[in-house]
Amino acid sequence: MSTTPQAEGRSGADAALTPDRILHAGFAFWGAKALLSAIELGLFTELARSPLDAEGLTGRLGLHPRSARDFFDALVALRMLERHEGRYSNAPDADLYLDRAKPTYIGGMLEMANARLYPFWGSLTEGLRTGRPQNEIKGGENLFDAIYPDPARLRLFLSAMTGFTMPTARALARKFPWDNYKTFVDIGAAQGAVPVEVALAHPHLSGGGFDLPPVGPIFNEYVASFGLSGRLRFCPGSFFTDPLPSADVLIMGRILHDWNLEEKRMLIRKAYQALPKDGAFLVCEMLIDDERRDNLMGLLMSLNMLIETPGGFDFTGRDCCSWLREAGFRETRVEHVQGPDWMVVGIK
Repeated sequence: MSTTPQAEGRSGADAALTPDRILHAGFAFWGAKALLSAIELGLFTELARSPLDAEGLTGRLGLHPRSARDFFDALVALRMLERHEGRYSNAPDADLYLDRAKPTYIGGMLEMANARLYPFWGSLTEGLRTGRPQNEIKGGENLFDAIYPDPARLRLFLSAMTGFTMPTARALARKFPWDNYKTFVDIGAAQGAVPVEVALAHPHLSGGGFDLPPVGPIFNEYVASFGLSGRLRFCPGSFFTDPLPSADVLIMGRILHDWNLEEKRMLIRKAYQALPKDGAFLVCEMLIDDERRDNLMGLLMSLNMLIETPGGFDFTGRDCCSWLREAGFRETRVEHVQGPDWMVVGIK
């Protein structure tokens, strides 16, 4: 009597396969939401003050006792917390980057991810079917139109961007050969994290940031807090309607991926026109690797552009180099910055 496929035992390569990797990926949102809720609750800021036991931390955060211990221990398993003799404390990296009282805090962007992106990503399937963004645009509201006229919301948004950008800004200040240049401008500078970090690391440089006019007071205040007002200036304008300021080096960090291909090419041409001969154009993004297999953050960021923008997408270093050469740049190269972040350098 023959056996059915279901009755036959597995052999060979199939016998070694397990569903663990699939289940881990499919339920990864559990861990993500636990972390995001911890940030929302201010858990890491509380533990930065002093370690606490489960009862003390539950009371400090105002949690119901039913699942509080499971929540804390899940964060231990995620390596976000440590537990010694019943008392919880932050893991070293969580203490550095998730304590709101520290200047290294990156949680602002994660707070925005929790409040905005987490629910919007629930509509990813719809976005994949329609090609349309799934954020505030669905309700007739544009994110930037809602934020920029409101000074308080704009300040919070730009502060969140600073936390997200800071590790890359510091690495960029170290890795690019700034000694060969005298001036630079960051296009889409937000609060000014990149200009400030570059200027602090290289006292011979002067430069500034280019962004929409409402950003100006926040940029100037941030720059002044580092004593750099004499070296960094704010340049108001829109990179769609105004010429870009001229400098030896122009930077676009996480700018090009917001726009469709023709808009990307237009912005690259404008950068080329604003640079002097031998000037440098730096495009900093979570570049997708050329084989489109390895940089998961770059690929997921591109899906996030589907969620957030009408036509934006992320791209490979090879793609970006070809666009720069089309615009006239005589030399292009791709260099790693830090983590998932890379830069494409174009020389005019």
